[in-house]
Amino acid sequence: MAKLVKKIKVQAVGGKATPAPPLGPVLGQAGINISAFVNEFNEKTRERMGEVVPVVISVFDDRSFTFITKTSPASRLILKAIGKDKASTKPGIQKGGTITQDQIREIAQIKMEDLNAATLEAAMKTIAGTARSMGIEVTE
Repeated sequence: MAKLVKKIKVQAVGGKATPAPPLGPVLGQAGINISAFVNEFNEKTRERMGEVVPVVISVFDDRSFTFITKTSPASRLILKAIGKDKASTKPGIQKGGTITQDQIREIAQIKMEDLNAATLEAAMKTIAGTARSMGIEVTE
């Protein structure tokens, strides 16, 4: 059994990863076969095309690797839910949009596996807090 050498956390676009920066240099420094990773990642994330996908890559001493994909960042899911590309540039002063409790519940259900929340309600509070910090008003 190969020994774990390091873990790398990166974000790549689902189904569209390329060996170009920022992914290529990070993988190259770790000694990973870049094209093998890119092909495997794109295959695994084809149904999440265009979505930002966080990945945790485990690198072993024989230069082999395994990876786990995570759910998209909460901020990306929030922006997708409200139909905007950017949040407020001045949170607290200027509103960047509004989000409903139902939209927050949907995002919390998607993110539940990656959050350290015990209940859906706790996950919803986490997502609502992220939305507020982005300058997005949470409505009933």
